[in-house]
Amino acid sequence: MTNRGLGRLGVWRHFSGVTPEEAAVVEGLGFGTVWLGGSPGADLPVAESLLEATENLVVGTSIVNVWASPAKDAAESFHRIDARFPGRFILGIGAGHPEHTDVYRKPYDVLVEYLDVLDEAGVPQDRRALAALGPRVLRLARDRTAGALPYLTTPDHTREARATLGADALLVAEQKVVLDADPATARETGRQTVNFYLDLQNYTSNLRRLGYTDEDLTKPGSDRLVDALALHGTAADIAAGITAHLDAGADQVAIQSLDADYIATLRALASALAARE
Repeated sequence: MTNRGLGRLGVWRHFSGVTPEEAAVVEGLGFGTVWLGGSPGADLPVAESLLEATENLVVGTSIVNVWASPAKDAAESFHRIDARFPGRFILGIGAGHPEHTDVYRKPYDVLVEYLDVLDEAGVPQDRRALAALGPRVLRLARDRTAGALPYLTTPDHTREARATLGADALLVAEQKVVLDADPATARETGRQTVNFYLDLQNYTSNLRRLGYTDEDLTKPGSDRLVDALALHGTAADIAAGITAHLDAGADQVAIQSLDADYIATLRALASALAARE
């Protein structure tokens, strides 16, 4: 699979938060990929159920957690799914949150060993991707996988990531959105999700590299931070922010709606993004 086969717009959802029927609607709206978050287990039955319900939709994991899911098991699932749905599944892996594991090892070393096992198991390099934020892991994504799946980032990070990855590697930028033109209520919704990540060093370190300060990153998070990480406003406002990632070098933006009716938000954004083309 090449980095041009996914479409410019994808959807990011917790693996328990999307049904086969919703996946069919997402495909009908023109979104090319559903990325399954929340560290789905290595057996991945949900991926198969979404692929069964759609015709051309690509499903990827964003991500299988290398601390929790053995590489051999993930490889077996990849081959099982790929045999049924050739070319429509991407195995995204990542170190997740070291704070949430009882066994401490350097995350980079764990990623390298995991990729080694995937190599031995015959998972093609161009059919796997890596959660990556900092330069070192971005280079690993470039050299050992199809490319990078950065999470909780901004167009500035997308621009820097593209420079590190080079022109050919896959770059899928996740972006949270709240379809609400009232800044106060929209920020309240966005902050509920953003706050979870302010306790996790890999994200706060990356945000500091992007110029955010301790004041921004101290809970409950500054308005400036929340506005960047959870775009809000009208569909046209949000579409402009999504386009900023594409202009900065993303191959695709994986949209994570924080609204109760995420399908309604995707429908509005599909129209607004089409109007910009």
